[in-house]
Amino acid sequence: MTSTRRTRGRPRDPEADEQIMRAALELFVERGVEGANFEQIAKRAGVAKVTIYRRWSSKEELLIQAIEQARTLVPEEEIWAAADAQGPPLDERLMDSWERTFGDTRFRAVLAQLIGSSIGYPSLLAAYREQYILPRRRVIHAALERARREGRLAEEADIDAVLDMVVGAAMYRMLIDPASPGDPDATSRGLADIVCQAERLLRRTEHRTATPPGAEEQT
Repeated sequence: MTSTRRTRGRPRDPEADEQIMRAALELFVERGVEGANFEQIAKRAGVAKVTIYRRWSSKEELLIQAIEQARTLVPEEEIWAAADAQGPPLDERLMDSWERTFGDTRFRAVLAQLIGSSIGYPSLLAAYREQYILPRRRVIHAALERARREGRLAEEADIDAVLDMVVGAAMYRMLIDPASPGDPDATSRGLADIVCQAERLLRRTEHRTATPPGAEEQT
């Protein structure tokens, strides 16, 4: 009689996953995409190359997951999705998340390397954008659209333009502004200024304070 029992391989080891992703991230920051190959990752993580091949089909796939793993904070999409729930105000939760993310020197280094690799490895940034950035943006956009329908935002507010400005300004503060790196207070003040200006652009104005040029009634 033939046995129908199916044999199973060893279960995946979460600790090995962490070691591999940590090694991949370190090598990516130190040497870029080319230096973060499976051979070097396996050597630093202390695992066999076959262990990595069983988990990830390419180094780009591994790096994308490792980069996201570096964000050890509550993802922004969870914060926005819970915007109507009880708890601290939405802006406070977002500021707390952003301050810790943008104040993290490791994440700064990862983001700088990711952007720098976009010329030689455009698929890496494109995949990260598709898998992680765009889903977050869609959730944020939906939350702001809901606020607009409820009358809490200006009807004419350009949500996409404001989101672009916020992201661009935050990245400038994180990567270029010399006052921010290593200074949590400077990071907090800079992000608070960005959020404040974004709110002014989005918020509904009850009364106009000035008459547009040329709009005066001619007599």
